[in-house]
Amino acid sequence: MLKEMAGKVVEDAIAKANQLDLCFQADSEQRTQVPFTFTPSEIPASTLSQLDTISPLLGRLTQTVASRSDLIQAVHQSLQDSDPFFSELLAMHRQLYGAGNDPICVPLLLQRSDFMVDAEFGPKLVECNSIAAGMAPFGEQVGKLHDYLKGRWPAEFNQFLSQETGTLITNPATENLANTIATAARAVAKELDDTSDPGFLMIVQEHEDNVFDQRLLEHQLTTLGLKTYRRTFRQLNQQLSSGPNHRLTLNGCGTIHAVYLRAGYRYQDYIAADLDERRCCDALCKTRVFIEGHRVALNATVAQQLATSKKMQLYLTQDSLTRFSDLGFTPSESMALADIMTPMQTVEATSLEWLQDTASSSDWVLKNQGEGGGHCLFDEAIVDHLKQLKPAQYNAWTLMQRLRPAGRAQPTLIIRAGKAQQFDNLVSEIGVFTAHLGQTALPGVDRRSDRLGYLVRSKPPSATESGIHSGFGALDSLYVV
Repeated sequence: MLKEMAGKVVEDAIAKANQLDLCFQADSEQRTQVPFTFTPSEIPASTLSQLDTISPLLGRLTQTVASRSDLIQAVHQSLQDSDPFFSELLAMHRQLYGAGNDPICVPLLLQRSDFMVDAEFGPKLVECNSIAAGMAPFGEQVGKLHDYLKGRWPAEFNQFLSQETGTLITNPATENLANTIATAARAVAKELDDTSDPGFLMIVQEHEDNVFDQRLLEHQLTTLGLKTYRRTFRQLNQQLSSGPNHRLTLNGCGTIHAVYLRAGYRYQDYIAADLDERRCCDALCKTRVFIEGHRVALNATVAQQLATSKKMQLYLTQDSLTRFSDLGFTPSESMALADIMTPMQTVEATSLEWLQDTASSSDWVLKNQGEGGGHCLFDEAIVDHLKQLKPAQYNAWTLMQRLRPAGRAQPTLIIRAGKAQQFDNLVSEIGVFTAHLGQTALPGVDRRSDRLGYLVRSKPPSATESGIHSGFGALDSLYVV
């Protein structure tokens, strides 16, 4: 059946995916197909409801932690000498928020909270992404693709569903995200007495290949009346200036009212060795600090980025009920947050012996402080790496309990690079997008919750990395049963 499908159904699915811009930019002239599943991931309605309820609380948690400058510095102090990138982030944070300084910018949180549904313990948090939390438009587009395949090829589609009775979830993520940004930009423009169309700046990486996902958002913002611009940190080095009332001005473009960082979570995003600076990253770090020192709706602030670090996540999992209560959450909210936190441990001199003699490396994941894919070690690689670590490096690493999702009951296809391959027991990571402006939630269209949309990535159970770029993940959507 798979061979018969490859000639017609798979080719049609790929053609439709291209129509929906589910592509990466290979170079200036070519695009490549983003991998996707042929059918959606099934999820119980009760589980989805729990994720919709907890995700806005996690957004509020990030904003609350971001407002506690002393807490951020204290939790991350141990990284000062063990992680060069976090040393830079902490220096930027002190410059912006030291000595009790209040932020001039308006913190706009566009957060994606990523979960996996453990077979024994239920939904558990993998991480919160406050900076460069992308692919919301791709999450919407793959849902449209599955809806098309369900109608165009019903027999083949149902063959890979364990339950035909269910509903493909509505996921207007692009519209909701754009509406949120536009609301924040207009609020800043109104405060500055600007009557022209608000300006929106997306800061991107050099040689960005994920331009189709980003352009989908930009096009939606354009339809809402915003003027949109794309720049790298390197390009912005000489293009920004200050205007009256702490305005942020982009040369030749006027006032910028909202900034969205799709870069800045990696050390290399700040490196410009051709600039005459004491250190090669100084100039571009100064550029980010300069932006944050203006009256602009900004995602993400340095404080938001630090508030969702692995180090802060580790801190919050320890004595969690007390810590959530101290951050202003009610007992029921604290219990709900504590319930979805995945256990974490510090890396210490005794960690290697503990894993070898008492625990098992197969039950844990070793993570450094990096964002994006490729920062996790599993199984014997954990032991090998701990043997090489020096004591000064321990603080840059954490151990997180490994989650074991049950996987799909029915096989399905992953279509990658123009070819379909069948897999059993695909496991999914579910990202829920939420937004906060200051301490206030910005709800999406769905009045039942504050979520803006979803990004689902699925992978074979043997694969350790679920990233679309960095691992074996494929775009997916949700089928509520």
